[in-house]
Parts: sequence; structure tokens; C-alpha cells
Amino acid sequence: MSGDETKSWPAGGSAGTATAEPHEWRQSTSASGYAAGPDGGSADAAARFWSVRRVPAALTAAAATVGVGLLLYDVVAVRAERSAMRWRRRVADELAARPLDDAWVLTAAALAVLLGGWLVLLAVTPGLRSVLPMRHASPDLRAGLDRRAASVVLRDRAMQISGVRSVRVSVGRRRVSARAESHFRELDDVRADLAAVLGDGIRELGLARRPELSVHVRRPPAKG
Repeated sequence: MSGDETKSWPAGGSAGTATAEPHEWRQSTSASGYAAGPDGGSADAAARFWSVRRVPAALTAAAATVGVGLLLYDVVAVRAERSAMRWRRRVADELAARPLDDAWVLTAAALAVLLGGWLVLLAVTPGLRSVLPMRHASPDLRAGLDRRAASVVLRDRAMQISGVRSVRVSVGRRRVSARAESHFRELDDVRADLAAVLGDGIRELGLARRPELSVHVRRPPAKG
């Protein structure tokens, strides 16, 4: 739906020939008057934080150290006129005897490609999807906000609105979604208050790029 489009159904009625189920959202709209997009600051303010990838880096370094160390030790032992390690002779014999289309060779090659692709993906992606960049005026200082903390702050604001029985707020990098249940008041009025309060709350979070806001309101499911 577009930014100001509203869709609603009466409490027991229908839209056209389709009947709204009890669990369906009776009214849904994005917040009018709220603008998503960059919110000032420096040019790189909205850039995501990069993860240091300590665990993958440590595992890769450990595996490389062990493998290279064993190979170097074996090469030095052979140069010193000692016999090569049994594992290296076994690997050499297997590589010499098995054809390239052997199942074990293809499996090992596929695993190596997958591992290499995973390491490349870790190297070129920033990670830290749970941290939202915040505005900053100084190029030497960057701040971030945890998405779960932002969800809690916005949820607490939404629960203060009259008529809201329960609400679930999900904060993403590009969209904030709020799904609320209202047990009294008109749904349009509750939605308008939610849109206004959550819009102000998102602005006060100080994010470098304000996400889009989507607000959904419904009546609680009928009991029995």
C-alpha cells in the first residue's frame, strides 16, 4: 500500500465479497506525515558498523597455522633424510590413484568452495545487523543503537496510548512495524495516535537514516 492509503473492514462485515477473518488486521496503514530517509549528519553517517569477526578469524588462523606447521615440519624432516609422515604419503597416494570425477574428490572440492565462499562473504559484508547507525557531527565519533533496545523504547511509548491493549514493535534497518490490538476507541483514531507517537519516537532515537513506519491495528480476537 502507498504511504497514506488506508484499508479497513467493519467489525463483522466484509470488503466486497471477501469476509474478514477474526485474526485478520481490520485496519492497516503507514503513518502519514512521517518521512523516512537520511536525517542529516555527515555523508558516511548511515554506513553500517563492521564486525571484527573474531571467531571466524581465529578459527581460520588456527587451521592455517596447524596445517602449514605440519607441512613445514614434514618437509624439513624429508630434507633431513627422514621418512615423510604417514598422512602425507597416504594423501599423495590417494591423489595419484583417484580420478578427478571421484565422489570423494568432488565432495572435498565442493566443501572447499563453500568454505572459501563463506570466508569471502564474511570479508566483504559488514555484519552487526543488530546495530543501527546514529547521527553524529564529528567524523571521529560514531554511535549505534541496538535494535532490540529501540523496539523496547517504541513499545513503551505505544503502550501509553489510550485504547491500546497490546502492541508488538519490530525495528529493522529499513522499516519499523507496529502491530497493535485495541479493545476500545475507533481503530482509525488509535492508528493515528500510534503513527504520531511512533513517528516522534523514531525521530528522537537519533538514527542516521530514519526507517519507514508501518502501523497495523486490529480488534482482539473474539473469545469462544
